[in-house]
Amino acid sequence: MSLPEIASREEWRRARQELLVREKAATRARDALNAERRRLPMVEVDTEYVFEGGDGKATLPDLFEGRRQLVVHHFMFPPEWESGCRSCSAFLDQVGHLAHLHARGTTFAVVSRTPYTRILPFKARMGWTLPWYSSYGNDFNHDFEATLVQAGELVERPGVSCFLRDRERVFHTYSTYGRGLDGLGSTSSFLDLTALGRQEEWEEPEGRASAFGAPAGSERIRYHDEYEE
Repeated sequence: MSLPEIASREEWRRARQELLVREKAATRARDALNAERRRLPMVEVDTEYVFEGGDGKATLPDLFEGRRQLVVHHFMFPPEWESGCRSCSAFLDQVGHLAHLHARGTTFAVVSRTPYTRILPFKARMGWTLPWYSSYGNDFNHDFEATLVQAGELVERPGVSCFLRDRERVFHTYSTYGRGLDGLGSTSSFLDLTALGRQEEWEEPEGRASAFGAPAGSERIRYHDEYEE
């Protein structure tokens, strides 16, 4: 097995400082890329999708749970499978406490093509409490390209899609698939995919930090049981 070279503490410190310069440049580049993502146009969703969840039937606006934004994880679980995708399951295992997303007016939900009667026992087995809906019988997965037709066969791929609600209208703002999910799971990583971002004053474009009345930021972070919706 190949291991790192052994060095003195001073040699390690010099190498670390050199790498830090590149890390900071990567952070600035990521911030710029996130700003470009927030500048993407959005598309109105006028299809009336009907899902099934823990409280019965639900529409796409219902999935927002009254909040402004929605992040959907396209979890690979087609009707012919007995259990959900192992990789998607590992992804959900690393998702942080949803209260921090909710405090930024953003809901996280999972959607799969299998019937809800199959989702329910698997969700219980995994010990998850996050909202999970079945899109069985509608074209949601197809329309947002989590299910594709290739060589005459249906192909599933994991993904994340983001939506923005403006009163009664719903808009699709962003989607990513496969390796695009690398590094996701934290509150900030999901917010970076959304049209409103982290809602902090330093973000571009200007004017989105006040989407919920006041800019967000470290000083507004609470213990997850202290937030008031």
